[in-house]
Amino acid sequence: MCQPTTAVQSPSVGGLKKMQGHAGLVYSPGAMHETKWRAALYLDIRASEAQKNALVQIFSGQAGGHPARLGSFIGEVLGVASVPIDYEMNGKHRRLRIGDVANTEIEAVGGATDAEVTVSNHPLCVAPGYAAVVARSKAVRYEDHGAVQEYG
Repeated sequence: MCQPTTAVQSPSVGGLKKMQGHAGLVYSPGAMHETKWRAALYLDIRASEAQKNALVQIFSGQAGGHPARLGSFIGEVLGVASVPIDYEMNGKHRRLRIGDVANTEIEAVGGATDAEVTVSNHPLCVAPGYAAVVARSKAVRYEDHGAVQEYG
């Protein structure tokens, strides 16, 4: 499950400047770099039509850049839906709720100095140039497109 991006700077794609709450979910039946993913895109219901169209263009890889590279891993697109999306961050605790479809809670892992452990420059990064925070799942629930996943 991906953490939502809170700002997209892409004036060349639909004039999109800032968009709260969008999430792409992928399922990989094996090692992510070796198998084709099943993917679904969820957009916040508060997005305008122009923002929705721009985000679909970005996440489908049509706008080029890093999302186009990630798009090469997708074998099946399950759909695009507009749902309420809420993201909360409180210290090391994060929670993502995607309508009635998904809910996840994670907690960042503390390092030797209790600062968050991060991984930089990994091959499947969602946002190049930004370190990924290592976290433990507290709870994960997803139910859509005939799939039900629940942990914790």
